[in-house]
Parts: sequence; C-alpha cells; structure tokens
Amino acid sequence: MVQNHSDNVPNLPEFSVSEIAAAVKRAVEDNFGYVRIRGEVSGFLAARSGHLYFSLKDDKAMIESVVWRGSAGKLRFQPEDGLEVICTGKLSTYAPRSRYQLVVDAMEPAGVGALMALLEERRQKLAAEGLFAEERKQALPYLPQVIGVVTSPTGAVIRDILHRLRDRFPSHLLLWPVLVQGKGAAEQVAGAIRGFNALENSSVLPRPDLLIVARGGGSMEDLWAFNEEVVARAAADSAIPLISAVGHETDTTLIDFVADRRAPTPTAAAEMAVPVRSELVSDVSDLGRRLGLGLQRGLSQRRRELGGLTRGLRGPRELLALARQRLDECAERLHRALLTFGGEKRAGLMAIRSRLRLALVADRIDTSQRVLAEFDRRLCRVVENRIKADGLRLTGQGKLLESLSFERVLDRGFAMVRKQNGTVVIATAGAAPGDALAITFRDGDVAVTVDGADATAKQKPRAKRKSRAFTKGKAKNGGQGSLF
Repeated sequence: MVQNHSDNVPNLPEFSVSEIAAAVKRAVEDNFGYVRIRGEVSGFLAARSGHLYFSLKDDKAMIESVVWRGSAGKLRFQPEDGLEVICTGKLSTYAPRSRYQLVVDAMEPAGVGALMALLEERRQKLAAEGLFAEERKQALPYLPQVIGVVTSPTGAVIRDILHRLRDRFPSHLLLWPVLVQGKGAAEQVAGAIRGFNALENSSVLPRPDLLIVARGGGSMEDLWAFNEEVVARAAADSAIPLISAVGHETDTTLIDFVADRRAPTPTAAAEMAVPVRSELVSDVSDLGRRLGLGLQRGLSQRRRELGGLTRGLRGPRELLALARQRLDECAERLHRALLTFGGEKRAGLMAIRSRLRLALVADRIDTSQRVLAEFDRRLCRVVENRIKADGLRLTGQGKLLESLSFERVLDRGFAMVRKQNGTVVIATAGAAPGDALAITFRDGDVAVTVDGADATAKQKPRAKRKSRAFTKGKAKNGGQGSLF
C-alpha cells in the first residue's frame, strides 16, 4: 500500500524564502566559522568599488570568493588567474543568488613556487617583446644635474641615497613619494616614472636627468609590486635613464631586467649616479696639468721647426736689396719713356695746329649754312605742295558728298514719302488704306491720305541698274565727273 504524503502536508510548518535563506546562512556560518582554503584563482575581477571577486577551484569543485575593499588594501600582492593561493576567511551565503561564498580576510601564495612560476611566465613574455634587449638600454649621464627618486618618503632608503650623494657629489634631488608594497603600489610606481618623463624643463620643477627606483629588502611578496607588468612597461618606456635598486643584492625583480642599470642596493645606486667630487677635481687637475705640458711641448716643437725653416731662407735685407735695384731700373726707364712719349705727342699737336687755320674753319661754316638753307627751301616747297594737294582732294570729296545728299535727289524731280511717325515708305506694301502720309518735294511737304483703290496697286518689278565705273577727272561738258 502506497502512503500519500499529501496527508501530512497540513502538519508541516510554513517558511518564507527569506526565512529559509537566513536559516541556511546561520547554519553555514555557525558550523564553519573561519577556515583556510587552498585553491587556484579563477575568474578574477577587480570592481570599481575596490572589492575583489574570484573563484577558488581545484580539480573537483569551486567556491565563489570575495575580498572586501578594506581587506583588499592589506593584501601583499595582486591575485591573478591561475595563481595558487591559501585564503583565510569566513564562509557565508549570498541570498539573492542562493549561493554560498568565502569572504576572504587574508591571502597568501601557496608557496614560493607559485610566485616563481608566475614571475617566470611574465619574464618570458616581456623578454619575447624585446624589453630586456641590451641595444635599447640607455647610457647613464656622467654628471646629472637633477636626479629623480621613486621610493617611500618615510623609509631608510631615501636617507641612504641622500647621505651617499652628499658624500660623493651633492646634486639636486626630486623625490616622488609612492607606496612600495601592498595594493596600489605598482600603479603608483608606474605613475611616478611616467610623471617624471612628462615634466618639462622649467625654473619651478626641472626635468630629471636620471631616475632611481629604490626599495629596501623584503620577501618576495613584499617586492611583488616591482614584478607587476605595469611597472616593467613604464620603466621600458622611460626616456630618462633609469637605475633600479630594489631589495638586497640577492633579490631580483622584473624592473631589474628592464632598467638601464641595476644596482644591488639603494646606496650602490647613488654611487652609480654620481662620481666622487674629490676624485673628479683631482682628475680635472691632472688633465689640466697634462694639457699644459702638452701645449708647452707642442709650442717648443713648432718653434724648433720654424727656426730650421728660417735658416734656409734669405734675409729680409737681401730680398729688399734685389727688389730695390729692380725698382730703380724701372724708374729710370719710365723717365726716359715719358720724355720720348711727350716729344712725340708735342710734334703731332704742332702738325695738327699748322693745318687748323681760321679761314678754313670759316669757309666750312659758310658751306654748311648754305646747304642748310637749301634744305629749308626744299622742305617748305614740299610741305606747301602737299597742303595744296590735300585741299583739292578734300574739296572734290565735299562736292561729291553734296551731290549725293537727298536734297540734290529732290532737286532732280524725286519725292520722299513718310508716315506720321517718320518712317519712310519705299513700297506700296508700306501704305495701308486710310494712312496719313507726308510727301516731301524740293520746295515743301504735302499731306495726303491713302485711298483704298490705289493702295492695292500691283508693284512693278524694279529694273536692275547697270553699274558704271567711276571716272576720275572732269566731264566733257565741263561739269562734275560721272559717278555711275
């Protein structure tokens, strides 16, 4: 016989969803409390709020985990996917999604091997990109005027650097204070390197000639900020030569491979940055002494060479005596040549003078005047003839123009017909019945009106007029020449 469970339903207590979720939360937190869980980080997410979300997994299961912002700032390294860690925290539940999670208070790598494996992976990645190549590294300035230091302002590192610089060669130092471990340390170090490179030379804040990134010794977790990729790339992109001085001599970080020079300690970095002032002064003095001796030896050698050359040359007096003798000979020849040339020119002038008589000049002037007078008379006659000819031609053309005017046509018995608007009527088609016309004769105008019977007269064809050549000269009867 099958038992029906529905009979017992009314006897079961009724819970809300929130009550069940709260009960599960209390059961989980009361039974487990604080626990230490070892697993691999997966799905890591750093929220803008500062909280960290990820999952801890092994080969069989996975637990959701969260690190609140207050605890995230205390972590000694930044979690990454694939990193094996040991988390200490409290198990709890998240009711909105019906899941349980680990609220992490502390985190540590699951042994040095995990961090070393992660470090080696990053090192190979950056090396493949060429960030460790020797050809891209810059030479350090011999005597930097301004040195920029990226380190903590409260540690012993900055005091060691200042003390060493003061002993060797006092220089102007700019400190960019940063965190050297914990959350945000890597971003601050990278920002300080980029900030120094972004400076422009000015009287207020000069641009450094050399950078030193320094930190004291510590464990691998303490130095992990200098193994972050953001710090290594900032050091590689630095246009200012950079010295890395992180940890002790045995400590090695990624920035050591990228930096232009690696110093085993911050004190050694200060020694690399500047020379010893007393040794520099001594070296300069020694170089100055050697330069003076070299100049003296060079001058002595040149003086001996010049003395040897001068012994093979003639004396100045001897050279001048020869030149003086040649000058005297030239002066004597010049005097004789001037006397001879002057005599020749004087004889030529006397010969020309004998030919230049006043009567000959006067005759030449009279002849020229007569020629000019004859040219003047001839020119006047030509001008007068030209004027007369042009006058006759203009007179003939005026008469021709007068004979061709419409008044002369009217004198020959013709008449001109016009409408009231002044339009000339040259054919019967231009005069309609009833039009008022004006007929102009040689002695006046006559007003007429077109009759309808006469307006329809047929137009006779005009006979073609034969053209006749214009004949120059006078007509046979003594009148004007014919135009047609």
